[in-house]
Amino acid sequence: MPTIETFHMPDAGEGLTEADIVTWRVAPGDTVEVNQPLVEIETAKSLVELPCPFDGVVVRLLAQEGDTVEVGVAIAEFDVDPDGEAPADDAPVAQDAVAAEAVDEAPSAAPDAPEPAPEVPAHAASSPAEEGSGAVLVGYGVKAGSAQRRPRRDGALDPIGGADQASDYPVLAKPPVRKLARELGVELTTLTPSGPGGLVTREDVEQAAQAMSARSLATYAADDQPWLESGYSKDGGRSTRVPVRSVRKRTAEAMVKSAFTAPHVTVFHTADVTETMNLVKRLKADREFQDVRVTPLLIVAKALLLAVRRHPEINAAWDDAAQEIVYKHFVNLGIAASTPRGLLVPNIKDAHRLPLKELALEIGELTALARENRTPPSALSGGTISITNVGPLGIDTGTPILNPGESAILAFGAIREQPWVHEGEIKVRWVTQLALSFDHRLVDGELGARVLADVGRVMSDPAQGLVWG
Repeated sequence: MPTIETFHMPDAGEGLTEADIVTWRVAPGDTVEVNQPLVEIETAKSLVELPCPFDGVVVRLLAQEGDTVEVGVAIAEFDVDPDGEAPADDAPVAQDAVAAEAVDEAPSAAPDAPEPAPEVPAHAASSPAEEGSGAVLVGYGVKAGSAQRRPRRDGALDPIGGADQASDYPVLAKPPVRKLARELGVELTTLTPSGPGGLVTREDVEQAAQAMSARSLATYAADDQPWLESGYSKDGGRSTRVPVRSVRKRTAEAMVKSAFTAPHVTVFHTADVTETMNLVKRLKADREFQDVRVTPLLIVAKALLLAVRRHPEINAAWDDAAQEIVYKHFVNLGIAASTPRGLLVPNIKDAHRLPLKELALEIGELTALARENRTPPSALSGGTISITNVGPLGIDTGTPILNPGESAILAFGAIREQPWVHEGEIKVRWVTQLALSFDHRLVDGELGARVLADVGRVMSDPAQGLVWG
């Protein structure tokens, strides 16, 4: 008899209680080995590939791709002794035991007896009017029988006929009805009067206006929008509803909690960063940095680390449960990254210890992993202060929301050439805007302003970092 082992959703750590099944790497009947890739899951923090825990044959997959599964729930079964003695009737192991039992208990049907075709109710058949009208909004469209016209008075010309539309046949309508027709864009000569003596009524005009709006509404193609693949539509394709899961759900919860728990204050600073741009240019040509991607983000990250070193009280957290302020003696620097799964803020552990080149390498690796959806869960927790770089999108600045558990976040805007007073003269300089949001329970306005001013000072004169470093 086969020996069945069950694999349960493991605990991914970081306090996570559930995960989504993204992609199964195996199928029922596959022979597998220990540590072979089994399934890719998505937690609220990252994509994780789970290894196979057994040698044997896959019997059943107990969760479908797209399912959300809680920790500890069985997701797969394996036969870990496939060479054992087979059942007496030599029946293969069923992939779905419940379905197999149902098949065994069902009476056998005649092999050649075709199933009768289902009867289609008369009311379910589509009418010619329905086939021609297309998808329309609820409450709009051609009413039943609206295609039928009343016969006009003897001798009257039907303008729908074509050439007769230019006839001088007088239209009988009261002034309010004529006014309504003008407002709705309805030509009275195209209507079939329903009033006594050939009088065009208000209802005639309204019905014509309604028929004019009975058309399919245009939508743009959604085939090239991969974020809609897991969604569905309730209005004929006019919109797509996507369940809120994993990273998007976690981000939404965190942002709402942060925005409505911590009193946010944002201060702004415009800085001349021409010297920073010159430094970036020199570093790119430096042999020591040839294998490193150097950008202005590297310099602003170093500037923020220097500012935190000068003002360590900003590197703190508010413990609401204990009613304590937690001052941290290390800096885990978060870098906000936009990914196909939503916004992630992985952080560089102990960034305050890193020289400039190592900091550049860490930023590059952090960004690459985020783009590839391979950010480990450990990199998404424990941050102390963060940077959001909106400059590459052409945005000047913003008012970022704090990550829960952090006291400040710096927004780094686009760097632009513009007129600037430099050494008493108006010159074209590289200029950017910086914004620092902070938790006003922990950081008062003076402290926040001093930290931002220090960041701007290093960006304007990177040599100042040598003095402070």
